[in-house]
Amino acid sequence: MVSVMFGSLQEVDAALTGQGYLPSREIATSVFLADRLEKPLLVEGPAGVGKTELARAWAAASGRDLIRLQCYEGLDEARAIYEWEYSKQLLYTQLLRDRLGEAVAGAGTLAEAADRIAAEGNVFFSERFLLPRPILQAVRSERPVLLLVDEIDKADEELEAFLLEILSDWAVTIPELGTLRAKVIPRVVLTSNATRELSDALRRRCLHLHIDFPGPERELAIVRGRAGEASEALARQVVAAVARLRTMDLRKAPSVAEAIDWARALVALGIDRLDPRTLLETLDVVVKHEADAERVRSRAAEVLR
Repeated sequence: MVSVMFGSLQEVDAALTGQGYLPSREIATSVFLADRLEKPLLVEGPAGVGKTELARAWAAASGRDLIRLQCYEGLDEARAIYEWEYSKQLLYTQLLRDRLGEAVAGAGTLAEAADRIAAEGNVFFSERFLLPRPILQAVRSERPVLLLVDEIDKADEELEAFLLEILSDWAVTIPELGTLRAKVIPRVVLTSNATRELSDALRRRCLHLHIDFPGPERELAIVRGRAGEASEALARQVVAAVARLRTMDLRKAPSVAEAIDWARALVALGIDRLDPRTLLETLDVVVKHEADAERVRSRAAEVLR
């Protein structure tokens, strides 16, 4: 599939919608500008509002391969960018031991022996021993790709420093090999749930998009699109109930994905409307902490009002 550059906001909207993602005007504008300006897009917002799904839809809609780096505490350069296959290097050393002996045979001094080995080239530090991780995979890819750096706020600040060179120059510097530059500039989406503050240097290199929970009509359209087997009335009840749950100061507010799961679960149970009993019996589908569930149980009538 050949990658495409979007020609207008309308094209972005149609392309994302074609992938089952219903963008707001702000989302379509941010994707269009990030694509046209070849700038990374930093997407922030609460968990479950479709940040990761946006990256997937953008990649599919533009014909790009998706390369995902899932961040977590302690993620280091070796797991994010590249590492050396030391076991493979050792194997080559053992296999080439006899040839190394031939190369230095007759050398009068250690310096002369070292010069002869150097003349053979950098045999043991070459790309044959390089194991690319997601970031280097995106830089070295000969096909158009979209690099998703998911939940960058969970990674340590040191990883941000590694990302700065890549986001500025689309290049990765490897001490043993030099600088490897991107053959095809990737599109980059970084997502954050704002569990920690990101650096100003990282923000300067990105376009910014904040995605919040959608309004009722847009969320209804999303639920109907993803749970089309649900009736209009049931979908409206689910969306309204989820909206009220989000006002209850829960430890984890229900996400859009959980609203979809709830609607599909109700259909699977043969239920076509929400009532207090059904709410209590299916609450675990949409509320994921017992303390939250206890609070909702005591206010079930309010949720269904």
